[in-house]
Amino acid sequence: MNAIKYFLSITLILAVITGCKKEKFDDVSFVNNVSDPAKISVLFDITQDNTGLVTITPNGEGASTYDVYYGDGGETFVKVAAGQNIQHKYAEGVYTVKIVGHGISGKTAEITQPLTVSFKAPANLKPTITTNGLVVTVGATADYETMFHVYYGDETTANPEPYDTFLQEQTATHSYAKAGTYKVRVVALSGGAATTTAEQTIKVGKQIDLPLAFDDPNFDYTTSDFGNNQSELAIDPKNNSNKVLKVTKPASAEVWAGTTLGTATGFANKVPVSALNNKMTMRVYSPAAGLTVKLKLEDHTNDQKSVETDAKTTVANAWETLTFDFNNPSPTTKPLDVSTTYDKASVFFDFGTPGSGKVFYMDDLQMAIQIAQISLPVTFDAPNTNYTVTDFGNNITVDANDPTDASNKVKKTTKPNGAETWAGTTIGTPAGFSAKIPVTASYAKMSMRVYSPAAGLHIRLKIEDHTNGNISVETEAITTVANAWETLTFDFTAPVAGTPALNAANTYDKASVFFDFGTSGNGKVFYWDDVKFVPQPSAILGIPLDFQSSTLNYAFTDFEGGVVTVVNNPSATGINTSSKVAKMVKNAGATYGGSYITLAGPIDFTKKILKMKVYSPRAGTKVLLKVENLTNGGISFEKEVTTTKVNEWEELTFDYSAINTANTYQKVVLIFDNGTAGNGSANFTWYFDDITLN
Repeated sequence: MNAIKYFLSITLILAVITGCKKEKFDDVSFVNNVSDPAKISVLFDITQDNTGLVTITPNGEGASTYDVYYGDGGETFVKVAAGQNIQHKYAEGVYTVKIVGHGISGKTAEITQPLTVSFKAPANLKPTITTNGLVVTVGATADYETMFHVYYGDETTANPEPYDTFLQEQTATHSYAKAGTYKVRVVALSGGAATTTAEQTIKVGKQIDLPLAFDDPNFDYTTSDFGNNQSELAIDPKNNSNKVLKVTKPASAEVWAGTTLGTATGFANKVPVSALNNKMTMRVYSPAAGLTVKLKLEDHTNDQKSVETDAKTTVANAWETLTFDFNNPSPTTKPLDVSTTYDKASVFFDFGTPGSGKVFYMDDLQMAIQIAQISLPVTFDAPNTNYTVTDFGNNITVDANDPTDASNKVKKTTKPNGAETWAGTTIGTPAGFSAKIPVTASYAKMSMRVYSPAAGLHIRLKIEDHTNGNISVETEAITTVANAWETLTFDFTAPVAGTPALNAANTYDKASVFFDFGTSGNGKVFYWDDVKFVPQPSAILGIPLDFQSSTLNYAFTDFEGGVVTVVNNPSATGINTSSKVAKMVKNAGATYGGSYITLAGPIDFTKKILKMKVYSPRAGTKVLLKVENLTNGGISFEKEVTTTKVNEWEELTFDYSAINTANTYQKVVLIFDNGTAGNGSANFTWYFDDITLN
């Protein structure tokens, strides 16, 4: 059995070997039967989104692969298998695309096919344009756009380059040189020649505000007429260099025709009316006198919140300033409510009368300047203060400049020939001062600087109750110098014989001055200034510090060569006629040599302007005024100013507005000519007086 098994195995192996014998195939006749590439074609599919993306699909018979030449530069190609395609992005234009088909036989066939890539114009262009003053911000959206160009309308050339280029979801910003109307043009680009344009006319300019003139090119002086009124910017009929608003009330205009100033949003800020500040002024050029001009204020968000008042013209064909008192509104309108936001104004010319062609001009609408009632001290320099005076007995008083200092305003009083012996001048209006003169039974002194033509002249000062001239007290002082300023002091506790005595229970709030009292007028001229109530010397050592007390101890602590003593005034003239002053001598020592005085208590810095009168041997001297804490010299504040006069009293001002009032300060330190060592000579000797807080 085993022998048979082995025999059969050998027979099977021989049979397999015989069956695996290698055969030779050399029949290629089937290749000769394959068709050569032919009927080559190409299909272009252009994406309609202005990206220039083209899908290229080659076709043909007998081609197994294709070479695609894009035709937009060079001889490079991309190989594509039969039945496949390729994508390529083109710029807008006309191209020749070449397709080469390769057959299995190795033969080729080719064609060229024109390709036109064109972009369609962007659609649905929507610009977004906002303005803020002179600045415009531009954005836009569109379909099929690649980017945007913007032209702002202030270009100076016929074919300008675009000011800005931006993409969708971006913005461009531009600032105009001046207010005006401009045409903004936004151009949406397709990526090719096709574009879409949108234009929008805008007005730019700062929002108007008070005071309102019409000359600033940065403001938008838009107005809104109603009732058939007509308004426009124009040239001042009396001044070609001034721009104003011209308002015509034509025959078709209603009796209530008017003009709203500015746009619907009114002024940039609220009109600052208050219980005390409730008047406005406007310059008006009217064709006739006696015409009613109405001014109305309102809340631009709620026209029910309004107030209006009237004024009447008084001249024809000439400019005048009309005052509109909103505390006295028109009878049929609402009263002034200072809690309301009034931020819009309208003006009605010839109100209540039908239009007849009258032409008005207006300019300079503003809050009325509030003139303060005169008060002590009277300096004649404070702005917006009524320094009216009232002469009597043929006196003549006018505003003038200080004869020794042209920058200083004073009053000039002439007692002319024919003036009465009692001729005088009341300081201020009949209403007198804004507050009672603070006299007491034991102290009532006033001072006045006087420039007299001669020494020995009697100057009388009278104070009274402005509501009752019989309640009065008067006293005199006598000039001591001629043609020079001096400060005269008037003590009402020692009134002139035969006149009423001082009664501190009375109200004294009005004053009159009589120059050369008791003598008939003969042409003498007096200048006068700085009418003040002289404060009573302090009973304790503190500010004000004037060195006049005979009981206070003005004990200075000197350091590094500085020495201070209280002495007689070396020059009791000008702004300082005090009998006693302080004297600082800077001897050899440190460059910062000085002295300090310790006060009875901390300085009250409710007021933060310190002043001190100084008599210096030379101009340009640095004067350091410093305050320190009582126990800690590190807690301090100082200011340094420079003298400007030589051997003449002047008042120096030290601005302490930045002082930290959370700290306390009880020492006053003085250093003259800080940084320079002294030598004890007259050149290093100074006088000072009247350290006060204002």
